[in-house]
Amino acid sequence: MKKIKYGLLMGAFGIALLSFSFKEDLFLVSKNLDIFASLYKEININYVDETNAPQLMKTGIDAMLESLDPYTEYVPESEIEDYRLKYVSTQYGGIGASTLFIDGKLFVNEVSEGYPAHKQDVKPGDQVIKINAIDVRGKDRAQISQLLRGPKGSPVDLVLLREGKELIKKLIREEIKQPNVSYSGMIGDGIGYIRLDKFLENSGQEVKDALLAINKENPKGIVLDLRNNGGGIVQEAVKIVNLFVNKDQLIATQKAKNAEKTIAYKTLQDPVSLSVPLVVLVNAGSASASEIVAGSLQDLDRAIVIGQRSFGKGLVQQTFNLPYNSLVKVTVAKYYTPSGRCIQKLDYSHKNADGVAERFADSTIAMFQTKAGRNVYSGNGIYPDVVVEQAKLSPITITMLNKNLFFNYANQYKKEKPTITSAKNFQISDADYAVFASSLPDKDLTYQSKTERLLSDLRLEAERENKSTEVKADLENLKYKLTSSKKTDLATHKAEIKRVLETQIVSRYFYEKGRIEQSFQYDKELAAAKSLFNNQNQMLAILKGDGNYKIIGKPVKETTPID
Repeated sequence: MKKIKYGLLMGAFGIALLSFSFKEDLFLVSKNLDIFASLYKEININYVDETNAPQLMKTGIDAMLESLDPYTEYVPESEIEDYRLKYVSTQYGGIGASTLFIDGKLFVNEVSEGYPAHKQDVKPGDQVIKINAIDVRGKDRAQISQLLRGPKGSPVDLVLLREGKELIKKLIREEIKQPNVSYSGMIGDGIGYIRLDKFLENSGQEVKDALLAINKENPKGIVLDLRNNGGGIVQEAVKIVNLFVNKDQLIATQKAKNAEKTIAYKTLQDPVSLSVPLVVLVNAGSASASEIVAGSLQDLDRAIVIGQRSFGKGLVQQTFNLPYNSLVKVTVAKYYTPSGRCIQKLDYSHKNADGVAERFADSTIAMFQTKAGRNVYSGNGIYPDVVVEQAKLSPITITMLNKNLFFNYANQYKKEKPTITSAKNFQISDADYAVFASSLPDKDLTYQSKTERLLSDLRLEAERENKSTEVKADLENLKYKLTSSKKTDLATHKAEIKRVLETQIVSRYFYEKGRIEQSFQYDKELAAAKSLFNNQNQMLAILKGDGNYKIIGKPVKETTPID
């Protein structure tokens, strides 16, 4: 009886303590809100120069949120539509064309097949002079976007310049649907392929529809491509995993400070493709919901992950409405894969002196196990079962991309060759490449290679140590050799430059679908997947964790096992 009374007393004390702590927190919040409101008022009334009240407030809010993590953000009413397109919906009213600025002039960059711009023969390379009688000179990208977008059925008049002639195009806006699944189908060798670009509304259904169509072809393997997919809605990720695993499987656990936001996500339906071999492609651009899909399928030993280590975003955001049609997106929880690991890579609660979040210390990284007993690790992103070295572009190719030097040549190529036979096998000839290279001498191709940057750093260090005189001749000789080698970069990186150029050209004929199909012939990760599908013994060895496949991405230092 005494123990019961003691327990009740301690329970009451705990509740009272919690109540006091809660009230104290509320008091501190109220106190600081009063201070902030008073400060904001005094600045706006008394500051020596005119102030922009909304901008001042947004600057203050952004600075406050910057101290947390990059995913907690304030969205004013003026940015709600862009936010919705980025994080929620894939639909908007527009003309189906993208633009870019070159030397201060606005050009049509891409045209989407079947939409108003395509129907009215708007072409990549057309210079945009006016939109609805408004001169585009001096406008920024956000302003251009506002001019082109609008309600479905509303008119848009474009004044274009093409080969020195002015054209007027009258378009009617349509609902532009940017699918989550940008490509799906059979890609040869009995392989089905689904490319998922984002996890926005309806992404689960889009993947299901693609999968059902592929299943009719009796595939020997399926590739789910999540490369450069930055994520989206967690529930859509769970639906997609459910297509490949049984009902009532734990897919992810969301753990929060607020108990109401601690949620276990389980599959709710019967699978669509339970036994067909599955490969998931990831890279450093695969984040959030992509990592939930890849990580859970890896933990459940349902799929083999191929590519490079993923981004490492184990944080969950939720939006809250604010007054005057604004909102705030807040990081409310961390998510954990079925094995219990959190793959969050950066520690935002402990930043360095420059305010930059660093990776979690090796001592905090823990080991977990997949369903079959393979070792996986926290704080590490999703580490692939099969690592394929990432293809990196050379400085000369990056420079040409940044300066849009492929753009005009691709447009000229389409003009001179109205048709090409197919996208899948398209390649430009050496003669075509020579024409492209010959068009570059009058262009600014100034760039600094990594070696040149290191040489510049070495020169500065020599000056700091008063040794520049001693090594001057050697440094000048090295600089000469580097300058000479850059003259051959167009030949040295010919294969790489040709691939980028081909991508630009093929999109002029076959749009987004053609660009994806054409890229398959150079895709190393896809080639690795095809190789695995042709080696069932290796696939089984990986999923069972035989030999070297027992450990997936072990950190350098030893880690602590977690039961």
